[in-house]
Amino acid sequence: MATIILLQACRQSVKKVNSDDEFLRGKTQFVADESFSPILDEEMYIFKAIYKEARPQIIYRSENDALKLFLSDSIRVAILARSLKPDELELLRSRTLPPEINRFAYDAVTLIVNQASADTVTSVTEVKKMLNGQAKTGMNIVFDNPNSSITRYLKEFSGNSTLQQKNIYALKSNVEVIKYVSEHTNAIGFISFTWLNDPDNYYADLVNKVKIVGIRNEAYKDDPETYFKPSQTTLALKEYPLTRALYIINATGREGLGKGFASFLESERGQRIILRSGILPDSLPPREINIVKQ
Repeated sequence: MATIILLQACRQSVKKVNSDDEFLRGKTQFVADESFSPILDEEMYIFKAIYKEARPQIIYRSENDALKLFLSDSIRVAILARSLKPDELELLRSRTLPPEINRFAYDAVTLIVNQASADTVTSVTEVKKMLNGQAKTGMNIVFDNPNSSITRYLKEFSGNSTLQQKNIYALKSNVEVIKYVSEHTNAIGFISFTWLNDPDNYYADLVNKVKIVGIRNEAYKDDPETYFKPSQTTLALKEYPLTRALYIINATGREGLGKGFASFLESERGQRIILRSGILPDSLPPREINIVKQ
């Protein structure tokens, strides 16, 4: 009953979008997890540059708020760090809007500390202990906000559904996490890897004041003793333990811009943009090698 009331309230507070769009033209709105605005802004810039008549708009929200808009039928295309749950799928199917779910990339939940910090490595076990208040540490743990995909991921990862220990703090954004860690030597932050590779000018100086923590996964049978940092290689080889997939979910039920942009994300051009961003594309684009005979 609470879910129904929530969705009804959300439906009343958001105007229905204009669906005057086709596969590669027209206007429509997408809602996306704000954790991925760096890579999605780049994808959208190239998409609009190629397809001049396409005018999609991305509305960035926390994961919880993005799902509310999507499931309330206010916006029918969502870009999230998880697929849909069975009850969410059933809700959409009951409206005869079975969603198309396409994975297009893999991201790393990244641990960062101040450049002056002596803590450069940890383990999966220690991370879980930190999140459950069992680790003997004076570190303050910070992440973006209580409704984010990072928060949901850390709850599932640690088995702690509240994350309410006195040394855990929710801020407002990934950039605020980077800023806080850059100013406090006793802090450890959890952010999306997309914010650390090729940062925008307005926060690039902050990124230079933090460093990434390597993580050892004791359950990784091939190499349980090595500490791995996030990279395309460690994501592709499944060596880095804190990973998550990115999905575009289209519940429009037609060949509109939602499907057009999803196709672009999955295309060689879209996957190359992801490759240059530092996270891992779902399918690695082929590499062309020119051999010149002397």
